[in-house]
Amino acid sequence: MAPILALLIKESRLEIRRKSVISGLALYLFSTVFIYYITFNLRQNLITPLVWSALFWVTILFSSINTIAKSFIGEKRGLDIYFYSVVSPDVIILAKLLYNFFLCVLLALGGFGLFVLFIANPVGDHLIFLTTIILVCWGFSASLTLLSGIAAKANNSNVLMTVLSFPVVISVLLLAIKVTKNCIDNLDRSVSYDELITLMAINCLVTAASYLLFPYIWRS
Repeated sequence: MAPILALLIKESRLEIRRKSVISGLALYLFSTVFIYYITFNLRQNLITPLVWSALFWVTILFSSINTIAKSFIGEKRGLDIYFYSVVSPDVIILAKLLYNFFLCVLLALGGFGLFVLFIANPVGDHLIFLTTIILVCWGFSASLTLLSGIAAKANNSNVLMTVLSFPVVISVLLLAIKVTKNCIDNLDRSVSYDELITLMAINCLVTAASYLLFPYIWRS
């Protein structure tokens, strides 16, 4: 547990030092939501529950990709060799997963706040919606962190990261949109249980795959 905590502290300190990255993500979220506001302000009837949930999750998806892509791609050359000599691959992947999960949750909550501020807050069941945010953020973190490790070993890693990420996260994204629409329509919570269980199952599979496959990627 101590090595994981040490890596989490290291990642957070680096994030604070790279203020341009944090401000860039904040500007991306703000400008995207503000464009939605300008676009739909004249036609309020266009903001249906399905449109709202789709816009929200697509925004969070692109923000998460931009955030998690730098997990391994943005690190200096030779740093992986140093880590390989002091900690095990299991510790590294767990620390990256946890850190990226916390970042995704912060992005999702910040994005939701901006959507409420500029557009509307149509969500009726906030408990199920918050549960969906946590599950989706973990799914994004588990899948995109592994893909970042794969892409970092190849040329044109940023392009490869973008291409590989969409087939992996599309199922999570579709389930998130469906559950969010149920929350907006104020349907009974039991209606969303199947999707939430499916999200949990996907998260377990992706997390297990990341944990088992990362040591082989790390050694390559």
